[in-house]
Amino acid sequence: MSLAPAPLPFLLPRRAAGLVPVLPLVALPALLALPLTYDGAGPADVVSGLVVVYCVIRLLRERRRPLSPTAAVVLGLPVVGLALAAMGASSPEAGFTGLCRYLQVFVLVPAAVLILVRDRTDFRVLAWSFVGLALWQGAVGVHQYVTGTGASYQGEEVRAVGTFGAHDVMGMATAVSLGLVCAVGIALGRAAAWQRVTATGCAVTLLLPLALSFSRGAWIATALTCAVQLVLTGLRRTLKVALAVAAAGVVLTGGFGIGTAQLQERIDSIARVGDAPDQSVVDRYALWASAGGMWREQPLTGVGLKGFPEYRDGHATLALSSGSEIAGAGTEYRKQALLSPHNMYLLVLSEQGLIGLLALVGGWLALLVGGGRRLLRLRVRLRGYGRGGARGGARGDGPEPGREPGPVREPALDCGLVACGLLLWLLTDFVYGDIGGPSTMLIALSLGLAAWWALAGGERRDAVPRGTVPERVEGVAAR
Repeated sequence: MSLAPAPLPFLLPRRAAGLVPVLPLVALPALLALPLTYDGAGPADVVSGLVVVYCVIRLLRERRRPLSPTAAVVLGLPVVGLALAAMGASSPEAGFTGLCRYLQVFVLVPAAVLILVRDRTDFRVLAWSFVGLALWQGAVGVHQYVTGTGASYQGEEVRAVGTFGAHDVMGMATAVSLGLVCAVGIALGRAAAWQRVTATGCAVTLLLPLALSFSRGAWIATALTCAVQLVLTGLRRTLKVALAVAAAGVVLTGGFGIGTAQLQERIDSIARVGDAPDQSVVDRYALWASAGGMWREQPLTGVGLKGFPEYRDGHATLALSSGSEIAGAGTEYRKQALLSPHNMYLLVLSEQGLIGLLALVGGWLALLVGGGRRLLRLRVRLRGYGRGGARGGARGDGPEPGREPGPVREPALDCGLVACGLLLWLLTDFVYGDIGGPSTMLIALSLGLAAWWALAGGERRDAVPRGTVPERVEGVAAR
């Protein structure tokens, strides 16, 4: 029998066939790259329903249990609060539509990701789809800023919104931020060298469109998340990257003058939210106060799903304006009603009460703790190998006596950094925003990736095998 490797044409179909289960998930970010309309559910929402059906068919054919008991409990926690809030909705239609939306975003799509992502290869493919979407939306956003065809900002149509339009000014910021978090996680991990180099270039490229989105919440969440990702990989690397980012910022804003006036004003406004807030911040404070009033009225179950717009004016202060002004990016000037508190925690608290908030946030915290512990354990193992192997031997020790050096699994450090980074970004951004618009599908996929890392990957898959030389064998699939 010949031991020569198979010709490339025979290997490609096999590798491509191995990615078939994750391709329906990759289709969701791809659909968000298309020009969007706001007439009902978008293409990504429709396809997400088909993905769930596809999962059910696969499970029936394979006759296997869909989720582990732990995963079922963590992902099923929000159903308790949702069911109670749906029964307390102002109308059956509002309760049903709200229930379907929350189940889609926080239960069904994350569960589909948990089932269809089988290993680190699938995980990386989905993470790269985030990066690809971010690059496309960022390119469109930079073009909008340069040509003055973006959304209106301070009387100028320069705000980068990508294909999401002026109706959803946070859409491009969300897509670019999540893509940047994925790129940073891959660059800091231990994937193939070409992936790390490419991810580094993508992360640097995405800084510009993120800045031109003028989204303060996305800036804060991204800066915090990337800082945590860097700290988890070592203090020395953190200092080097911080100096490089600072130098790049000086060159872009000082040397080339990219967005100097608008960016400086927007950055300064972050520090003025308490002393001299602008109207958008005033509206946000008023909406937060309104959500708090609803919760005090119905502390356990809230006012019901989709009930915030109906009860808003009864609890709002006179400082609340009639709506936000939108224009530009192909949209005529008009007022857009403020239908949510722009804070996910307060939205859940006002509509689902304390029961719903504890159930939803409890599941997120369980994912964060589980994923963080697993990532730290992996870091300890990798550090142990760097100091002489898993058993504390001298540097360069070979395999244990009597054991052959088998193929080394590639440590999934990048997967852990991406998964924990996405979840941390969401938990931070939810202080300044909530679900809504086509970009919500990215939130559902991010929660699914975080759930895969925390619940489904298994420590055995990511451990550096004992008794193997610490080097990666090319051509061995990390399964």
